[in-house]
Amino acid sequence: QVRLVESGGGLVQAGGSLRLSCRASGRTYSTYAMGWFRQAPGKEREFVSSITRNGDTTNYADSVKGRFTISRDSAKDTVDLQMNTLEHEDTGVYYCAARRFGQAIDIGGASNDYWGQGTQVTVSS
Repeated sequence: QVRLVESGGGLVQAGGSLRLSCRASGRTYSTYAMGWFRQAPGKEREFVSSITRNGDTTNYADSVKGRFTISRDSAKDTVDLQMNTLEHEDTGVYYCAARRFGQAIDIGGASNDYWGQGTQVTVSS
């Protein structure tokens, strides 16, 4: 069993930055691919970014490429999302996800094994 806890959300003006962090508890964190998703009000949850279990490959949604950076620190059992040049459209609840057995994060979401409770990001225009 893995528990994911997000932190770092808040209110920021457009053009500003935030850094989200997801801390994982569980013995096999290092074998999990990790990712971030978000859900805006009235919209479906969407993929934001993912990172493989050993951190050698990252993936980003087109809407955040060049602005967001995902990273992981296995020593701390964390995966971070650095968000720069934030836009109003980035507003939403951001969720951390994990997938077991070395499989890549499912960008559709359904096949991921664990989810955090989410952290709110609000970007004022």
